[in-house]
Amino acid sequence: MFLDPSHYRIILIDQRGCGKSTPHASLENNTTWHLIEDIEKVRKLLQVESWIVFGGSWGSTISLAYAETHPDKVKGLILRGIFLCRKKEIHWFYQFGTHHLFPDEWEKYLAPIPVEERKDLVSAYYKRLTSSNPEIRLQAAKAWASWEAATLKLQFDAKAFADFTKDSVSDAIARIECHYFMNSAFFKTDNWLIENVGKIRHIPAYIIHGRYDVICPLENAWELHKAWPEATLQIIPAAGHAGSEVGILDALVRATDDFRKL
Repeated sequence: MFLDPSHYRIILIDQRGCGKSTPHASLENNTTWHLIEDIEKVRKLLQVESWIVFGGSWGSTISLAYAETHPDKVKGLILRGIFLCRKKEIHWFYQFGTHHLFPDEWEKYLAPIPVEERKDLVSAYYKRLTSSNPEIRLQAAKAWASWEAATLKLQFDAKAFADFTKDSVSDAIARIECHYFMNSAFFKTDNWLIENVGKIRHIPAYIIHGRYDVICPLENAWELHKAWPEATLQIIPAAGHAGSEVGILDALVRATDDFRKL
């Protein structure tokens, strides 16, 4: 979809607990640093000397963290829907901010949480997503994933919503996201990715972000670009968060075409 297979060797990695990785939705030994180590193991196993790293949303978080840890192994970065896993970003989407734009969907997100626990919704969800009661866990997972799926695109996408909210998918999305948010993505500081961007400023990069992204606000990409002016920032005017939105998809394809020269 994003890359020409006649030119690129495309390597897709399912992170711990997701996709085909097992055990499904597991939080044990699941940290940013485990994921970076996993990526390095894949690179070595497949005998790749250096590669272009491509990631969107949470994938942009891990792509940046990987590149800042192993800058000598990355020859280009393509990042979409920037998420730096800072407290203000998590607060905006899961506590106070996006709810102003989607009050109808917000009520559904609040529904599993008693009023007395709503001052810290991420913690309240974490308690339920790690519950030993499968019904409580699934109810919380579906509500969490539904909130994300309902706000994913500039225009609601029923198919994307259905895919996001399948039982097994929502369980992994909700549990693993909430686990990382509760632990600030295991970074030493709240702004770790920007504080360490100096390690990768020499690497060619595209930063692609939808103007009306309500999950990861454009401010994230703007602040990253201010710290990394050498990277090419492209703001897509009629797009939200999803990589499949027409303007974002077009920009991503153009970026991968441009990087054929690397």
